[in-house]
Amino acid sequence: MGRMGNGVAARLFHPFSLLIWLLAIVLPGSVLGCEKTLRWEDDPPFSMQLANGEIGGIYVDSNRLVLKRLGCQVRLVKLPWARALKELELGRLDVLPGAFRKPEREQYAYFSGPFGKPSRNILFMHKDALARYPIRHLPELRDSDLRLGAQIGVSYGEAYQQLMGHQNFAARVSFSANRNNLWQMIAHRRIDGVIADELTGIYEIRQLGLDQAISATQVVVANEASEVALSKRSNTQAFVTQYRLGLERLVEDGSHAHIVQHYLDN
Repeated sequence: MGRMGNGVAARLFHPFSLLIWLLAIVLPGSVLGCEKTLRWEDDPPFSMQLANGEIGGIYVDSNRLVLKRLGCQVRLVKLPWARALKELELGRLDVLPGAFRKPEREQYAYFSGPFGKPSRNILFMHKDALARYPIRHLPELRDSDLRLGAQIGVSYGEAYQQLMGHQNFAARVSFSANRNNLWQMIAHRRIDGVIADELTGIYEIRQLGLDQAISATQVVVANEASEVALSKRSNTQAFVTQYRLGLERLVEDGSHAHIVQHYLDN
């Protein structure tokens, strides 16, 4: 009996077994078959289908690399923004990059904290409308008759939220789940402007051949850094802590800057 006990103890405290036990505490996913769903959508340069048919982009590559370093397999899920938030709340989506922290979202999601350089949300306008409305600051829209387009479920910052509290302004806002529809609405003069991420907007209107009709303005709507949202139903606080550290390492070792530059150069 004594020899059997010693044998069990030897197996339990074998250096390799001890290493596995420590990894299970620090990175539980690496030994428990971790698989995480990561949201993507046609939102270049942050997430998109590449020319070779693969899915990539700044958000996709950065978060996929963090998950890989944490020992997790990644399953990409294509979802529109409003649906992605709902799936995150239900626990059917694990990781949602590019999210702004809001009290209602904190009810069902952990947040990574900002990392990397924030990308500005700015106002894009039809060039004819830009000549008629020399807007320099977003609050000036309140007393104009400019027609604005907005994406369903997207947060555009505090200044926009304050404007939406004015009935006359809110009545002039048209909503769509798809931003490409909004660009086409500007081109057909159904609306005058759209708020969008600066890099995304410039890329998309160029791809649509609308860069002669639509122009970026100097009106900065929000300069807040987005974060990665992780579902509370499918992620533990311990995992989120490791995720935060992984994002920090991505910035510190230059991997994030390399990914960003790769997509800005293409």
